[in-house]
Amino acid sequence: MSDNKEQAAPRIIEVRDIVKNYKQGKLEVKALRGLSLGVEPGEFTVLAGSSGSGKTTLLNIIGGLDGATAGEVLIEGRSLGGMKRRARADLRLRRIGFVFQAYNLIPVLTAYENAEYVMLLQGVSSDERRRRVDEVLAAVGLSGLGDRRPAELSGGQQQRVAVARAIAAQPALVLADEPTANLDSKTGTDLIDTMLELNHQRSVTFVISSHDPKVIERAHRVVRLEDGRIVADDRQPMAA
Repeated sequence: MSDNKEQAAPRIIEVRDIVKNYKQGKLEVKALRGLSLGVEPGEFTVLAGSSGSGKTTLLNIIGGLDGATAGEVLIEGRSLGGMKRRARADLRLRRIGFVFQAYNLIPVLTAYENAEYVMLLQGVSSDERRRRVDEVLAAVGLSGLGDRRPAELSGGQQQRVAVARAIAAQPALVLADEPTANLDSKTGTDLIDTMLELNHQRSVTFVISSHDPKVIERAHRVVRLEDGRIVADDRQPMAA
């Protein structure tokens, strides 16, 4: 008799006993202290905590931008530690989108060109790139602004281009580091609304680091960090 049971899909993120130490002058800083965390596909999770709590360090390790001193990170069941550098780079390119606090847009490229940049690296066809860019610029409220360069956009608009760039590449996971930190209250709220809509409509998993109360109160799940440890993990009911 054959076994037709389906295997459960792996968590999109599995962090196991992560330790991160680094030198600051002669001092050894313990940024993460044996932290473990699992994130399921489709979650909208905020890593909350004060400056120095370990939020950005954890995001960078999850995204493969930094290595851990000890412990293991798995993305969709694949261990980052067991990958060669090229394989990690390919995983970041195809499965993970990044939204940085400083936007990290390319100044000489237009909003359209910035939004399509990751897809160029992925080898997506020109027709498909145009379709996706038009779609995501509309989704983040930037229709008609695709020909503007970053210097011609407001801070909120630049951050929206960064979100469009991440989403256009169709990642399974978007990591955002303090995305509202440089924005005024209304612009920050609008940006989180956009991310929540993308999460709901496209089932993209978001993990966001923030100490902004307006971001924290909108999250489906809030993981609070203090001194490199998780001190609380609260889930809110998700709207239908």
